[in-house]
Amino acid sequence: MSQEVLKILKETDAFLEGHFLLSSGKHSDQYVQCAKVLRFPDQAAKVLAPVVAQLKALEIDKVVGPAMGGVIVSYEIGRQLGKESIFTERKDGEMQLRRGFEIKKGDKVIITEDVVTTGKSTIETKKVLEAMGAEVLGVACIADRRAQGVEIDMPIYSAIKLEITAWDAEDCPVCKAGKIDLVKPGSRGNA
Repeated sequence: MSQEVLKILKETDAFLEGHFLLSSGKHSDQYVQCAKVLRFPDQAAKVLAPVVAQLKALEIDKVVGPAMGGVIVSYEIGRQLGKESIFTERKDGEMQLRRGFEIKKGDKVIITEDVVTTGKSTIETKKVLEAMGAEVLGVACIADRRAQGVEIDMPIYSAIKLEITAWDAEDCPVCKAGKIDLVKPGSRGNA
């Protein structure tokens, strides 16, 4: 199934190949921009179906996605599971549950993301939800692209696991080849 997911990511220009400056400051020759696949509801449903299949055995009360990347993923997973979908967002640099959304003590929650790389927003969201009394069951995502050694203290349910290499600028083979301009994709820190 992951080959089908990769095929859809490529067809929707969500999986890119080139020369990229990552939010970490490192360089890569591949990048995943899941917003590109999520703009097509039928394709979003297809790439998230294998994730939903993994979640069906869990007793989930709510699906929570951190804004921005997790919002549409939360909606689609919630739709497929028939569960309430809400989201957290940053206010004054701090992840919060707002807009009248509620978590009740004991709610069993799955966090959703488009891509899990470092787990920063996932971990922030987990802390917010647990402080409200939720039991966080794990994180569901389209792409798990954590580097080796990056651990998140909860189960990860993904449609695809991607091994994307990142280099320090001085070690980047794409820079050394000098044929492809460096592009800064993504949303963190961009206007």
